[in-house]
Amino acid sequence: MIKRLLIALFIVLTITPAGIGQELTAKEIITEADQLIRGNSSYAEMEMKIIRPKWERTLKFKSWAKGTDYSVVYITYPVKEKGQVFLKREREMWNYIPAIERMIKIPPSMMMQSWMGSDLTNDDLVNASSIVKDYEHKIVGTETKSDYECWIIELIPKEDAPVVWGKIKTWITKKGYMTLRNEYYDEDQYLVNEETLSQIKNVGDRVMPTRYEIIPVDKPGQKTTLVFTHIKFEVPIKDSFFSIQNIRRVK
Repeated sequence: MIKRLLIALFIVLTITPAGIGQELTAKEIITEADQLIRGNSSYAEMEMKIIRPKWERTLKFKSWAKGTDYSVVYITYPVKEKGQVFLKREREMWNYIPAIERMIKIPPSMMMQSWMGSDLTNDDLVNASSIVKDYEHKIVGTETKSDYECWIIELIPKEDAPVVWGKIKTWITKKGYMTLRNEYYDEDQYLVNEETLSQIKNVGDRVMPTRYEIIPVDKPGQKTTLVFTHIKFEVPIKDSFFSIQNIRRVK
């Protein structure tokens, strides 16, 4: 009887899935963190504040997203920009401007330009999902932030990857896979932007940060904040919603 029990125990141990009891890889951690803030689909309402030494500006918008390739942003405030729509399909981006009733495809030469005057670029919106597939990932340390123990992961772009950053460092909590900080470096390894995520809330089916703050390190008094005022994941959205033909009808 004892011999049979030992044999059964040996069989159970040898067929245990590889991931159980083992440390996650850096790429697996990044994937979990990306899925947390993205989901399979989502609808969100957001408020952005663009802060400069001598002025401030507020934008409000709605956003729909599906997977890693499709998203739509509809500006609701201020009145001057209300009705503008941005469509992302894979790595391409279009902008519908209702005042002139024109659809404009944003060319590669404009991808590093500021999005709506903020510290985000058009490229940030289009290539946000590439953090998993366009970089090599390596755990370089651990640190406690906001009372959460975090992995520090370094992301180095793969050769010929269509990205602009020379390196990204990210802090992801060991509990819940929440991203709490990002650092963005240029090709010469100089720190360009610091991004802090905070206001952790239960948003229905998950717990996640709901406030982002982006600070350019060489521009004193300048920053952009982005707050989710409402967000819902796993919402049903047809692929046709993200078509060029539909962009003029988004409200």
